[in-house]
Amino acid sequence: MNREIKPSEEQLAYATILDWGMKLGLIGIIITFVIYLFGIFPAYISVEELPRYWKLNVHNYLEVTGIQSGWTWLKLISKGDFLNFLPIAFLAGLTILCYIRILPIFIKKKDTPYVILTLLQILILLLAASGILKVGAH
Repeated sequence: MNREIKPSEEQLAYATILDWGMKLGLIGIIITFVIYLFGIFPAYISVEELPRYWKLNVHNYLEVTGIQSGWTWLKLISKGDFLNFLPIAFLAGLTILCYIRILPIFIKKKDTPYVILTLLQILILLLAASGILKVGAH
């Protein structure tokens, strides 16, 4: 017996968002890297200065450069070396967008366990991304 297994509606919806999001994120990374590489926006830390910081751990690097951790990079978005954080943050949040996309499908199917799990997943990912939910010694 040769039965073809077909993906469900929610699997296709999730995969479509993930596929397009990955492509947009990759294009964004390439564009922001080119902007940084050609110095279209001034860098916070010049390329020439970078080797001086390579030996530092994250704590020391942040301290020496005066950069704060967390979402404070948004204040420096006009700098070429921080602009590339935008597509990276987009890619990091892509899973949330995928879950938001499939939530209406589970609601339409009246699949209560998956509605609850999807809502919980969205909530946990949003809390983690916001910095409210912290794990580890950071």
